[in-house]
Amino acid sequence: MYPKRLFLIACTLLAAATAHAEWHYDKQAIMGTEVHLQFWYQDEQKAQQINRAVMDEFRRLDAALSPYKEDSELSRVNREAGQGPVQISDELARIVDKSLFYSRQTHGSFDITFATLGSLYNFRDGKQVDSDTTESLRDAIGYHHLQLDRSKGTLRYGDSRTKIDLGGIAKGYAVDRAVDILKQYGVTNANVSAGGDARLLGDKRGKPWLVGIRHPRDKSKNAAVIPLENTAISTSGDYERFFIDDDDHRVHHIFDPATGKPADTDRHKDGETADSDSVEETLISVSVIGPAGFDTDPLSTSVFVLGKSKGLALIDQMDGYEAIVIDADRQMFFSRGLAGPQP
Repeated sequence: MYPKRLFLIACTLLAAATAHAEWHYDKQAIMGTEVHLQFWYQDEQKAQQINRAVMDEFRRLDAALSPYKEDSELSRVNREAGQGPVQISDELARIVDKSLFYSRQTHGSFDITFATLGSLYNFRDGKQVDSDTTESLRDAIGYHHLQLDRSKGTLRYGDSRTKIDLGGIAKGYAVDRAVDILKQYGVTNANVSAGGDARLLGDKRGKPWLVGIRHPRDKSKNAAVIPLENTAISTSGDYERFFIDDDDHRVHHIFDPATGKPADTDRHKDGETADSDSVEETLISVSVIGPAGFDTDPLSTSVFVLGKSKGLALIDQMDGYEAIVIDADRQMFFSRGLAGPQP
């Protein structure tokens, strides 16, 4: 009888502890987007501490990696690296190194030097770069201009006009860092997202997280809802930052380094039929699923620029990664692992 009583007491104590555990939520504007945090934890006071630690990490990364903050490390590097080697932090060196890895893997479709021209666009005011400026700066774009020396901790630009932007990789890195912090506190179930990048820790207490992929032409709808757990997902789309120019062309923030211009999507106003001959290759939304945001973030941009066939082929050759793409004709396609066996 005594052991049974101990068992009942233990069960009662466990139930009481579980009853006090709950979901904690927060949403803050950081890194030029909305950062969402949801996690399960049993101690309210400690949960507030965890929440602050995660959001402080996003703010730290924004302060270091934003090209819009004059005093950020990235801005300093952009000002000085064209004149000679600049000492950089281990963190920035790691991010640039990863960026160069994907530049090589995609033969330049992913390239952080797109900012050489991309930084001259203003999507809020509908300002784009004229053709003369584009032609004059195109040869300053190219990852081969980036001379990273990991042993010395320096970065130099081979062309003094070159600039870099980490918008295609920094948020993926940031959600990974957030999950690292959550793990340090013993959190086992969480969902962290920053714009189009999300990292899921564990499941949603016995069921998968349901992650919506936004409809690229109707922000009130999802094109798909994917059950996921313990993984990362990044989405790149031509609807995130864009304007329609005087010629009815969609001008968006995902650049093709080969042209120095936004990657061609459906060159028309919303709601009209795409008229491009390459409509079946042209993508308007790409979602990549994989172990870490540090990889899914640059991969979603890469697939977007590469187009449907080359982009899906890239994902199909990578173990542990899958992709969902939507072309300019609003058709959805899947990488081999999601599409299932072919007849």
